[in-house]
Amino acid sequence: MFIIGLTGSIGMGKSATGRMFAARGAPVHDADAEVHRLYANEAVGPIGDVFPDAIVDGRVDRDRLSKLVLGDDQAIKRLEKIVHPLVQARETAFLDAAFAGGRRFAVAEVPLLLEVGGDARVDAVVLASAPAAVQRERVLKRGGMSAEKFEKILARQMPDAEKRRRAHFVVDTSRGFGFAEKQVDDIMRALAASPGAAYARRRWG
Repeated sequence: MFIIGLTGSIGMGKSATGRMFAARGAPVHDADAEVHRLYANEAVGPIGDVFPDAIVDGRVDRDRLSKLVLGDDQAIKRLEKIVHPLVQARETAFLDAAFAGGRRFAVAEVPLLLEVGGDARVDAVVLASAPAAVQRERVLKRGGMSAEKFEKILARQMPDAEKRRRAHFVVDTSRGFGFAEKQVDDIMRALAASPGAAYARRRWG
């Protein structure tokens, strides 16, 4: 099984690109969506112990939590220490199921893949990218987003130019869905005969 690591900074079209891989039969584990689920169950207690003001009606309120940690490196590290192991356990279970099901490809969609060294756990890195002006326009249209918050988020993310340098493939999401879909098709064709080693390293060392 060949593991594709899909990543991209905020507003770069990573989630849309993930849906394109899924539509072509590659199961996708979305780390951000997994965090959403954890904020409603397993992560509530541990996060509440550290950030009690982030809990509302028995679940983690993402907006409150963001205000508590964004711009505070120590707070972010405490949060990551809670959340990252839970997400990785879910990702491992997902990959085990994909392997058992005889899947040729599996996609690990991780926003901070390169920032946390996750590229060592995949066979190839695919980056969703767009010009900075397009990224900014997309992000500032989101509810609850401000220019200040956007800049704080960007400060935690590796510059897109460096991500482009380190990725094996780049999907330009600024030229419409059809153009991006062709790039995804090309990537899957290019990798169709490639043996994957990352899953074996994860499971058996």
